[in-house]
Amino acid sequence: MKRLFVLVALIFPLALSAQTKLSETIAADFSARVAHHYTLKNDSITGYIAEQLNRSGSGGLDIDSTMFNLKNDLPALDAALKYLYQYSDCNRQRFITNLRNMDLQTNSVFPLATYTANKYKNDTKALLEDKSDFLKTYTGPVTGKQAPAAIAQATATTTAGSTTSAASGETAAAGTATTTESAAPAAAATTLADTRNWEVKPLFQVRTPEQLVEMYGKDNVTQREATDLAGTKEGEAYVIYPDTDDELEVQFDGENGNILTFSHFPSKWKSPYGIKAGDPLEKLIKVNGRPFRINAFEWTNGGLVSDWQGGALEGKGVVIQLKANNTGDPKQYDQVTGDKILRSDLPVLKKLDVIIQSVAFKSN
Repeated sequence: MKRLFVLVALIFPLALSAQTKLSETIAADFSARVAHHYTLKNDSITGYIAEQLNRSGSGGLDIDSTMFNLKNDLPALDAALKYLYQYSDCNRQRFITNLRNMDLQTNSVFPLATYTANKYKNDTKALLEDKSDFLKTYTGPVTGKQAPAAIAQATATTTAGSTTSAASGETAAAGTATTTESAAPAAAATTLADTRNWEVKPLFQVRTPEQLVEMYGKDNVTQREATDLAGTKEGEAYVIYPDTDDELEVQFDGENGNILTFSHFPSKWKSPYGIKAGDPLEKLIKVNGRPFRINAFEWTNGGLVSDWQGGALEGKGVVIQLKANNTGDPKQYDQVTGDKILRSDLPVLKKLDVIIQSVAFKSN
């Protein structure tokens, strides 16, 4: 009998730490609760998750659709759990509290907590540092969204039997439930006067310049000759907020979608994948999830990303041109110029302070 107790004592912790996969039922439960809370106004938990997914690129081009259908996008679901864990200060008990605040089924809470804590146990320091940086520019949750028609009924059916004790959506950005107002950092007060919509997602659906004028006003839209990032002329483009840091170029390509190009920084636009002009090369590598290849500078297509090497941005319609800020040392700069292809993790690129000069997004 004593041996049996010893065996159980050894096996039980291993069984807990061995949870490396979620059942479909638990994943669907978490997905449904995220979708429900995303429809609530000022829900700080799902608002935080959505903004982090958007900035990291894990949410794709349509963050709303992703938030309403996590169960069918398992990498995004994993990322959502990671950011909820980060929101909870990487504290397992706070994480459990927040899962309960989202009204998950009781038998889903502990498997989710164990799975997430195990998966990200070695990332605690990086997650907390990232949260600190994130909160410097985060202005609070933007929720209260409507589910896309294609999945609205399925979401409603899944959530019909769930409790709604947290229907007010009042949870705190610090990591536990209090009030929504405390979720928004003081920085939010400085942006209250600017009521313009900085979401770019609606611009992928616009099909005429008249719609742009209706959305942004005739004084804020102008027509120009369009060129792609390689300098090739491509007809006409329409520019929103021309000659400002928030300038954004829109090219219409009929039913093939639109091309949105950013070449100014800093910019207030919430761009896809959180990628903006002025971002450092290191951030782009992080979003892609692996190094990629770049055309060397001062040559044909110089500075353009030529191959994402199977990373997260592969096939996503993202075109990026990079530039080096520190070009004063010819010995260093000559290493990255001319008719050749470079790896993005080449050490000299970091010394040259390479950043995104322009980024274009083409809707698929």
